[in-house]
Amino acid sequence: MKYTTLSNTSTKISKICLGTMTWGNQNTEAEGHEQMDYALERGVNFFDAAELYPVPANAETYGDTERIIGNWFKKTGNRDKVVLASKIVGSGPYTAHIREDGFSKRAIKEALENSLIRLQTDYIDLYQLHWPGRGVNCFGVRDYPYKTTTEEAENHFEILETLQGFIKQGKIRHIGLSNETPWGTMKYLHTADQHNLPRAVTIQNSYSLIHRSYEYGMSEVSLREDIGLLVYSPLAQGVLSGKYLQGNLPEGARGTLFPRFIARYRNEGSDRAVQRYLEIAQKCNISLTQLSLAYINQLPFVTSNIIGATKMTQLKENIDSIDIELSDETLAEIEAVHADIPNPAP
Repeated sequence: MKYTTLSNTSTKISKICLGTMTWGNQNTEAEGHEQMDYALERGVNFFDAAELYPVPANAETYGDTERIIGNWFKKTGNRDKVVLASKIVGSGPYTAHIREDGFSKRAIKEALENSLIRLQTDYIDLYQLHWPGRGVNCFGVRDYPYKTTTEEAENHFEILETLQGFIKQGKIRHIGLSNETPWGTMKYLHTADQHNLPRAVTIQNSYSLIHRSYEYGMSEVSLREDIGLLVYSPLAQGVLSGKYLQGNLPEGARGTLFPRFIARYRNEGSDRAVQRYLEIAQKCNISLTQLSLAYINQLPFVTSNIIGATKMTQLKENIDSIDIELSDETLAEIEAVHADIPNPAP
């Protein structure tokens, strides 16, 4: 395994992060425990969760992923071996069954305290804001929705001040953002610097070979402001495994069970790009999955690459990507595809 640190901290984390959002839905508790056992054995010490998980979210399964992790901590005593990240949900109709007051002081307190109970721990190493309360272009929205966005921006000072209180109490060690824009990220960083409040050390946004829009503004923010990217959906919900090419819908696959989750990554341009990336991977004698992950692992603005798997064979393949070094020739071929078919998936 390769390691780095959370920006501006001494907290050592693996370049591969174990994602958990299928546990409690597509994966049983026993399977989640097996994945954590194996990941830790392979040197993966960074796990990412959220109060919302598992996804698809609903009232019946809300918080089950954190409960699975908490039971594993209790069973194994491995809490001190893991850098644990979790998130408070953003507001919106998708989370109306959880709460409706966004990132208010009351909401943050409720969310954090309940996560700590479910996780059976006294602290969370990295506590993240899952998505902004205002309308932004994420989750498949390509362009800024200026015609329909009426929500006021978050009270950045109040949010950071509230989080600072929990840091002082020892319940949070570091904070991070997720699904944020350049403006939102800079607003949080400027507010923190201006008022001596905690600075976000990471931002968790989507990035993949068919969705590289993070490079339009956010990559510069990451590098110049030292706020590292935690990549989610590096395989575009499995599309970059190649298993959905030619219209295939494998039995039990996430895109087969929940078509709306891969819809944002499926179109004519995406299929053409995926086919070309597959041909590059075949020339390298590696899988398309490993090509896609290895490309992200070497990016200078990436702190950690969040991989998720429903099967142990997938988990092993994903973790093995850390040992793959792509040649300059291969990287040039990837860039040629990107130049021909830039960001086909929003």
